[in-house]
Order: sequence, then C-alpha cells, then structure tokens
Amino acid sequence: MISKYAQLVKFEHTIFALPFLLASVVLLVESFPSLWKLFWIVLAFLSARTLGMALNRLIDLPIDRLNPRTKDWVHAKGEVSEKSIKKLVFLSGTFFLLSSAMINIYTLLLAPVAFALLLFYPYAKRITHYPHLVLGLVYLLIPIAVDVAINESVSKVSLILGLGMGFWVAGFDILYSLQDYQFDKSYGLKSIPVRFGIGSATRIARSFHLITFLCLLFLIFLVDFLGSIYLLGILLLGAFLWYEHSLVREYDLSKINKAFFTVNGYVSMLYFFVVLLDRLL
Repeated sequence: MISKYAQLVKFEHTIFALPFLLASVVLLVESFPSLWKLFWIVLAFLSARTLGMALNRLIDLPIDRLNPRTKDWVHAKGEVSEKSIKKLVFLSGTFFLLSSAMINIYTLLLAPVAFALLLFYPYAKRITHYPHLVLGLVYLLIPIAVDVAINESVSKVSLILGLGMGFWVAGFDILYSLQDYQFDKSYGLKSIPVRFGIGSATRIARSFHLITFLCLLFLIFLVDFLGSIYLLGILLLGAFLWYEHSLVREYDLSKINKAFFTVNGYVSMLYFFVVLLDRLL
C-alpha cells in the first residue's frame, strides 16, 4: 500500500526540489544550522509537497478519470480511495503546520500563504491560462521560507534564488502540460499551451528557463564564497536546460518525459553539488 501512496504523490519528483532546498540552506547560512532545525525545515518541505500533491489528486479526481494520460493512475482507478486521499491531506497538512511552528513564529505565519497557493493551484487551470505561474510562486517561496527559518529575514539572495526556482518550475510545468493539450482544449481547461499554442508555449518555457539561468548566474555577485566551481556548474546547468528544450518539438512530443524527469533531476542535483563544493572549498 505504501507504494500506491508513493505513486499517488509522485514521491520520486521530490528529487526535483529537495536539492534546491538544501542549496538554499547552504547559500543562506553563516554557519551550519543545528540538525534539529534542519530536520524541521526538511519535514516542512516534504509535508508541504505531499499536501500539494494530495490536494491536486483530490481536486482533479473527476478530470483524471477522464484524461487518457491519467485514467490509469492509482487514484483514478480507485486503488487509493478518495477517503484515503482526504486523510493524507489532513495528515500532511498537520505535519506542515507542526513543522512550521517548530521552526519559528515567522515560518508559522508564512505557512497559510503556502497552503493557499497549494490549494489554489489545482483550481487555477479552471480560472486562468497561467496555472504554471501559480506553481512557480510555490517554489519561489522555498528559499524565502528557508531564509525566514534560518535568519528570520528575507534577503536579496533568497529573492533571486526564489525567482530562479519559480521560473524553472513554471517552465517545465509548461512543457509537462503539453501532453494534455488536446484534452485540455476539449474539456475547457486552461494553460499557456491552450492559450498560445504548442509552438509559442515552448518558446515561453524557454524564456522562463533563460530567466532561471540568469538569476542563478547573478548570485555569484551576491554570495561571497561562490566562485569558479559555481560558474562552471551554472554553465553546465545552462547546457542541461538547453538540452531539455532540444528534446521537445512542436510536432514531436515523444521525449517530454525524458526532458521532464531525467534532465530536471540532473539540474537540481547539479546545482546543489556546485553550491556545496564552493562553500566547502
């Protein structure tokens, strides 16, 4: 049953954002935080992500049962019941609030903002053609929340890193949504591909990832310990992003999963390791 829940929340996707969370910690701390605080920061992230995915599955359940791409997913087939998803929403929400409260009062006050965005995201495609930017806002909050958790402040570094993360996620969410282009059009759901077409959507995603690259590159001027290792890493990261977009063509979407799952995992892990190496060396 655990494997069914892991499939439900796509636990393997954690590899996309967790390295960015850890990179935020390395970039923003003056000295290594206590393991106690780091534990609550990671738990807050994991529970928030689980909460967001559970809400998405619960709210989108009627749509996912109809969508050819998702109709065989565990919740759409009833292998994980709607009641079980509601329990998961309650448990992950409880852990998110608890972990936020255990860090400091400021993270507790920030938690409802994150919860509101997580709740709004599944509804966004029913309201606006820009749901990808709502998801981007969620990830923009991650470095800001880390800054608040560790330093009880919001710095330029966390804001720039947040912008980079936000546009990175919004960009690959656009690419991911290309798979549902025809279904979304048929059922009146909204997205950037539906609004502008597949070709324009891929160009918008490319521009978002260019912003990500520039934001991450700009951090070298704001963080004292970042140097040649970081610069080489960012250039390699840019190459990965370029490769990701080379896999997705307007008339050939067969490699979207490779672009989404494989390349984005490399991007986030690479970023964490170059930040850590520059900090240690």
